[in-house]
Amino acid sequence: MRVLVVEDERAFAETLRKGLTAEGFAVEVAHTGPDGLWLAREQPFDVIVLDIMLPGMSGYEVLKRLRQNENWTPVLVLTAKDGEYDEADAFDLGADDYLTKPFSYVVLLARLRALLRRGAPERPAVLTLADLRLDPAARTVHRGEREIELTAREFGLLEFLLRRRGEALSKREILTHVWDAHYDGDENIVEVYIGYLRRKIGPDLIQTLRGVGYRMSAP
Repeated sequence: MRVLVVEDERAFAETLRKGLTAEGFAVEVAHTGPDGLWLAREQPFDVIVLDIMLPGMSGYEVLKRLRQNENWTPVLVLTAKDGEYDEADAFDLGADDYLTKPFSYVVLLARLRALLRRGAPERPAVLTLADLRLDPAARTVHRGEREIELTAREFGLLEFLLRRRGEALSKREILTHVWDAHYDGDENIVEVYIGYLRRKIGPDLIQTLRGVGYRMSAP
């Protein structure tokens, strides 16, 4: 499996390269945004590890340009920034996963393997289910002709549910992808936000799976 690491901290990038190589990955490394974008466009990779803070071009811009070019290689974003808007920005631009530094190398490996199992299916520009439409680029949500106003967290949660529609998702999995891998608060916050979404988009699209979690599917 081929991994592209785009990271400006050379010592950290070398540590990642050695660790991933030891796990059997073929690893290419770029230290600037333009170099990372060029490699991602010119060579096939199974997954990309992309830092946000890069010289020459931010990771956000690299990710935006890849998705605009319909390059759907799974991207795991790394950042020292910790905040829901930073995370929401990454997911809005098409990131598949997100880790805040410092993080456990074991967790990084687990996330990469999960992305590799999932692969890189082509993504529609607008996510739909029944008469619900979510446009990640425009950050708009409609149910039929009615536009629905969502907070950044609600939007991120709805987008994640739509991207994984039809799948049973546990609270922990939702927290990991929509909140943060290091979130150690009450898991019932997911239930609270599911309630917010149901009140805004209607109760018929998000199913509660007793003892499991939630699933988004058409009624």
